[in-house]
Amino acid sequence: MIRIGRDLLGNLDASLRREWLETNGIGGFASSTVNGVNTRRYHGLLVAATRPPVGRFVLLSKLEETLVVDGNRFELCTNRYPNAVHPQGFQYLRQFRLDPFPVFTFEVDGIEIEKAVFMVQGENTTVVQFEIKNTRPSRTAQLELRPLIAFRDYHSLTHENNAIDGRIDVQPGLTRVSPYAGLPPLYLANDATQVETTGHWYRNFEYDAERERGLDFSEDLFNPCVLRFDISLQGKATVIASTEQRTAAAAIEYRHAEASRRANALRSPIEDEFVKSLVMASDQFIVSRGDQKSVIAGYHWFSDWGRDTVIALPGLTLPSHRYDVARSVLRTFAQHVDRGMLPNRFPDAGETPEYNTVDATLWFFEAVRALVAYTGDLEFVRNDLYGVLTDIIGWHVRGTRFGIKVDPSGLLSSGETGVQLTWMDAKVGDWVVTPRRGKPVEIQALWYNALCIMEDLATRFGDEAGRKRYINMAALAKWSFNRLLWNEQGGYLYDVINGGAPDASIRPNQIFAVSLPHSMLSPERAKQVVETVQQHLLTPFGLRSLAPSDPQYRGRYTGDGASRDGAYHQGTVWPWLMGPFITAYIKVNGETESTRRQAKVWLTPLKEHLGDAGLGHISEIFEGDPPHCPVGCIAQAWSAAELLRATVEDVYAIRPETGSLEKPATPIRPAAVQFVTSSSC
Repeated sequence: MIRIGRDLLGNLDASLRREWLETNGIGGFASSTVNGVNTRRYHGLLVAATRPPVGRFVLLSKLEETLVVDGNRFELCTNRYPNAVHPQGFQYLRQFRLDPFPVFTFEVDGIEIEKAVFMVQGENTTVVQFEIKNTRPSRTAQLELRPLIAFRDYHSLTHENNAIDGRIDVQPGLTRVSPYAGLPPLYLANDATQVETTGHWYRNFEYDAERERGLDFSEDLFNPCVLRFDISLQGKATVIASTEQRTAAAAIEYRHAEASRRANALRSPIEDEFVKSLVMASDQFIVSRGDQKSVIAGYHWFSDWGRDTVIALPGLTLPSHRYDVARSVLRTFAQHVDRGMLPNRFPDAGETPEYNTVDATLWFFEAVRALVAYTGDLEFVRNDLYGVLTDIIGWHVRGTRFGIKVDPSGLLSSGETGVQLTWMDAKVGDWVVTPRRGKPVEIQALWYNALCIMEDLATRFGDEAGRKRYINMAALAKWSFNRLLWNEQGGYLYDVINGGAPDASIRPNQIFAVSLPHSMLSPERAKQVVETVQQHLLTPFGLRSLAPSDPQYRGRYTGDGASRDGAYHQGTVWPWLMGPFITAYIKVNGETESTRRQAKVWLTPLKEHLGDAGLGHISEIFEGDPPHCPVGCIAQAWSAAELLRATVEDVYAIRPETGSLEKPATPIRPAAVQFVTSSSC
């Protein structure tokens, strides 16, 4: 449980940077800051996935909350307006906790009132409950709630307009509003004693995070009604915001069901608070796509990206024994393979998937290998995946989109002008920030790993012709890789070779040539790679994407979109890379108590980060320069997944042996998570 006290909550700037997130398993979410100020266009109490898991719209932005005690009015909400913070309800906040969902405790004129927020799994439904915890019988207390609606795509903003239909349909216990054609109605199930129609615009909300990103940051929101509750008499007040008709009386059942679901989802392989937190975080990225499962890459603005999904899949699902989820996700993406490529992105508007990636397809092989290692489920691979995997290899040999093709060296070449195909995929207009055309180092490592995996599967399935083909292809790739990509003078791997001068930039991509199960490097060279990465790229929160000594290095991730995209892979720290780094470090230095303890030391700042930015989550990126402020998405799937995988498999040495878990000979005592309460960011 994450708990934040009144000292931090009373510090507006410090509390603004801490955000909570609730998800519904179909792509929708609810989110805001711990003091109730919406600082992003993506914040809202109901961000509904209208075409799960995409097509997301902010329907209900927030509730304006007023507590009336013995006739005196106290505003519990807080908003940012031009040159003003009004009201300042954060001053009444005494505690915020995740227990297991967001719970806010206010103290007003001697009355303690608690607000809880959670979503219902599988529905675009958010439940908000208020409960008086202590008051004197002689006092009267009423609660007024003013819903503020946006009804717009979650990437956009709403402004006052005449097209809105402000009419509401009021029935006992249910209020309905349908302001724009083509969008689902919003139902507000409630146990209010009175519903009053209003029809007012609240103007000029300002979103600090959007201002910092150089984007439009001002919005108007519409208030269709006021819900009034005699909370001193009722003791509780409930609002269920949903795209479906619900009843307020069902809130207790929903709450118990969600608490039980989360308890059942907490299948931690070890009694370690950091591991448990990452297991719970992982659960929020797994979503339904039709009758199968997929993975949201990050909150708030990512959809289910192919690359992120297959990189994150082993960590998200296997240590916590979500084997059926892993199979379903692999099946989902196998069904969308086209010309030997996995889709990189399913667009939010539901268009044709985009196939602009070279690495996602190769990570798919590693995800399959990991599933087999944990479950031994060769039947699933034989029946559902082996034909797809074989076809993928064939397409890569013959050549597919964007110049992806095995060349005579046995290595995999890729790239076209103006296209980003690797995970270092930032682009500003026509400017490809890190083009990496030719033969990027991690693509070769992934290609060799895929060939070795196919050799193993072919052996198990009695495919002798395939086995011989893959072993010969792997041998050629290994020989060429060491001949062409090893930087003898520097003692590390080139980042890209493309026929001209090799790119000697020190980047983290070379770590995969060590961390992947099948490595082309000798033990001596592997150790040199790890030492280079440790010396130039390691930070308390992950690996930098470029060494600070490089002229192209950008240590700050600030400014407008172009500035940020220009720094995205030019020094920005990526916490997900801490996973392969720890794997590689332990692999080359021996799996000893000493090396595992060193890995735990490196993970300590990331444990503390769970109490900052996206609470209970690991951010997408951090700035390259100290103090390494968290930036980008507040919750990223591969950040949580790779840290979970490396902690379980490498730090605790709990590794799969065809479905069984092998415990380390010398166990390390788990440490509790401690959360930061202040930051210089």
